[in-house]
Amino acid sequence: MAQAYNEKSIQILEGLEAVRVRPGMYIGSTDVRGLHHLVWELLDNAVDEALNGYGKVIRITIEKDGSLTVEDEGRGMPAGKHASGKSTLEVIFTVLHAGGKFNEEGGYKTAGGLHGVGASVVNALSSYLEVTTCYNGQVYFMRFENGGKKNSGLKTLNKTNKSGSKVHFMPDKKIFSVTDFNYSTILERCRETAFLLQGITLIVKDDRNNRSETLCYENGLDAYMQYINEDRTPFSPIISLSGKQNEINVQVAMQYTDDYSENVFSFANLVSTPGGGTHVTGLKTAIAKAVNDYARRNNILKEKDKNFDGSDIREGLTSIVLCEIPEHLLQFEGQTKGILGTPEAKAAVESVVYEKLSYYLDENKDISTSIVKKIQKAAVAREAARKAREEARKGKNAQKEKGVLSGKLANAQSKDYRKNELFIVEGDSAGGSAKSGRDSKFQAILPLRGKVLNTEKEPLSRVIQNEELNTLIHCIGAGVGADFDYTKSNYNKVIIMTDADSDGAHIQLLLLTFFYRYMRPLIEHGMVYIANPPLYKISRGEKYDYAYSDEELNQLKEKYGRYEISRYKGLGEMNATQLWDTTMDPKTRTLIQVNISDMVLAEKRVSVLMSENVEQRRNWIKENVSFTLEDNFFEENK
Repeated sequence: MAQAYNEKSIQILEGLEAVRVRPGMYIGSTDVRGLHHLVWELLDNAVDEALNGYGKVIRITIEKDGSLTVEDEGRGMPAGKHASGKSTLEVIFTVLHAGGKFNEEGGYKTAGGLHGVGASVVNALSSYLEVTTCYNGQVYFMRFENGGKKNSGLKTLNKTNKSGSKVHFMPDKKIFSVTDFNYSTILERCRETAFLLQGITLIVKDDRNNRSETLCYENGLDAYMQYINEDRTPFSPIISLSGKQNEINVQVAMQYTDDYSENVFSFANLVSTPGGGTHVTGLKTAIAKAVNDYARRNNILKEKDKNFDGSDIREGLTSIVLCEIPEHLLQFEGQTKGILGTPEAKAAVESVVYEKLSYYLDENKDISTSIVKKIQKAAVAREAARKAREEARKGKNAQKEKGVLSGKLANAQSKDYRKNELFIVEGDSAGGSAKSGRDSKFQAILPLRGKVLNTEKEPLSRVIQNEELNTLIHCIGAGVGADFDYTKSNYNKVIIMTDADSDGAHIQLLLLTFFYRYMRPLIEHGMVYIANPPLYKISRGEKYDYAYSDEELNQLKEKYGRYEISRYKGLGEMNATQLWDTTMDPKTRTLIQVNISDMVLAEKRVSVLMSENVEQRRNWIKENVSFTLEDNFFEENK
């Protein structure tokens, strides 16, 4: 029976209740990313104080009980009576869109947190939050519980000659699927902030296991570039550019390396913008114009020649762009601030970078000549790759490719690409089970024979010569490299399905490296997934369950008492029905979505894990990987 829809159906959510009902609107998700977004909101507030000249030290501490504290040496939060009749401290933490960054009286020339919801959202999604503020020679305190409900009125404590704020909170387990803060994640974000906020000290502590690190860098973007590219061979010096236009300060660092991919790390008022935006558009336009104009001034490009393509110019180029934008001009897309929308930023970056880079190229002929030669090689390689792809689409080569695909790919029947899924499966045995067990209306199966090429240090010309990867590129149908367009993908989900062993994990890494280097928008738009097949089947008589982890297995052991256990070492050990029920059925399966939450961290991880530096990779594994009971299971059952 349909439910009645009338006047009583319309609800008004008071105060912070809207945040608790729809947390994703404010922090993006309620998983580990959303959990850490709470930290970023408070960190941004502390950074805004330092960015505007208030305080030199910011401290973040993960407490022993799993709560977290952010402390700054800024001006402190006002605690007097607000015009609303409440204390100003209560307004800051309980009223959405209340803050000191909406007008010049707040003292913020530039700021990242402009929506006035950061502190109140953290409060709304915490089981408790305590705020201590040193303001105008006095210490004040308030405590909130159960999603922002005031537990104590404003308490006036001792006098002080210090200033600053301390926020201590515990994320609400009723809201978040994960409530354990990750020290490494927070450390990397703070390291990034310290690079950008040169001269400011950030101290990160984890009292759960007595770890801490102090971060402070005096030479800003140059130090940041050295950190990003420390695992690569530089092809050029670091090129530093800076200037100001239309109230917008622009800082840029650039460096060519021996890599084949392009990497841009962008920030607005120290807030990372992984989705790019107007400042990145201005950067790319300026670089292309400056290089092409230099080539024409020096008769490298003749009048009849076409300009160098932007993707060729930026091959192997790492760029960092940082804009400081006044509050009245700053526009982000959404509260999570992933994309800069300020139109004036494009013009400012384009103008500053074109002028300063043009001057640099003219003054450093040797460096400029080597850069142009690198670009020319990239152009030749791109053209050769384009011709190879064109040849594969027509004539005998097209028929050959079609024949290869017909022998490998079991395609979906539906032409609705928004619903279709491509399973990349390890081996013919698992591929056979997957083909038999799938829903052929919307699921396609592509078996891989062996491990694909490690594309970390490979040019596109080598990539498309690899049979397995070339077949994969053809299946997805959206191009590759600079020509890749995720909107043309034949599938809305590309799912990597491998065995739960070391070979399967290696194949996952190889495929993820390929997607990251040559089809990155596929990851950025949430279209790449990893299948999660069960590790065990536990049974007693006709009853059985599947366990996807050792923890789940132990729980099932207690449930069954007496039991038999089967360990699935490979997908091929499951029949078609079992594979469908556990791993492929949208109603029962669990998929792991691959995303990029931190561009710098992702870049470093791929470089370390997939490069030729064995010692560096071994050291990282020792520091970051703990081997579990599952590994003991393999040892005992060899």
